[in-house]
Amino acid sequence: MAQAAGESGHDSGKLEHNVREDSEYVRLVISDEPRAPEFDISQLQSRARIKAFIWWIKALIWCLVITILLLVLVKWGVPFLFEKVLLPMMEWEATAFGHPVLGLVLTASLALFPVFLIPSGPSMWLAGMIFGYGIGFVIIMVGTTIGMILPYLIGLVFRERIHQWLKRWPQKASMIRLAGEGSWLHQFKVVALFRVSPFPYTVFNYAIVVTSMTFWPYLCGSVAGMVPEAFIYIYSGRLLKTFADVKYGKLSLDYCGNNIQHHLLHYCYCYYGCLYCLCKKSSEGA
Repeated sequence: MAQAAGESGHDSGKLEHNVREDSEYVRLVISDEPRAPEFDISQLQSRARIKAFIWWIKALIWCLVITILLLVLVKWGVPFLFEKVLLPMMEWEATAFGHPVLGLVLTASLALFPVFLIPSGPSMWLAGMIFGYGIGFVIIMVGTTIGMILPYLIGLVFRERIHQWLKRWPQKASMIRLAGEGSWLHQFKVVALFRVSPFPYTVFNYAIVVTSMTFWPYLCGSVAGMVPEAFIYIYSGRLLKTFADVKYGKLSLDYCGNNIQHHLLHYCYCYYGCLYCLCKKSSEGA
């Protein structure tokens, strides 16, 4: 009896030992827990290097394509546009009207083009080419001032529609709304800053009505901001006139070189002066 009990105890101990070993085997070898996929670190690094190399290759190809397109545009596109479109249009305007009538036509175009969201740069160039720095500046300032007042008054009539339209571009709308905040002087500075910035002024003339800005800081800031732009267009217009005179043999190359150098210096001085004012006002605002 005792021997049978001992054998059964021995068998049960052996069974427990086997079960423990089996459970340990199951836990360590054939575990049912989900196992993460094993990746070699070197493979991950090599894949990252390959992706970076492909990205740089694509960037280099795009830079090469853009450079070729710019060279083609400068070599053939700009001269074609200058000779076949811009110069004939300006020459027709200059010869079809007398000086007084042409001054009125340019003023009317500068006043009406912004109403229809049409860039008025060619009219400013022609004012600089034909009338020079004095009368040309007066024509540009009078025409652009009227061209800034008319869209503002029209925008007041369609204020709700413009507000709905600006909801499509929330970032630009929020930037425009910042112009209407603060004191009279702050609004004046912001409008002047917008005029010398790359923001489309034809859109700004209409969009400003959705802010709390009043008429006088808008008008005074717009006029102040248009002064450097007017001189830039006059300088570039005189430069275009010099190129046109050389093209049709009206000027010698020596005189042309001095004249072009003179206008380029004035143009660069005015352009970088505008950039300096823009950066200074931005830093003061920050």
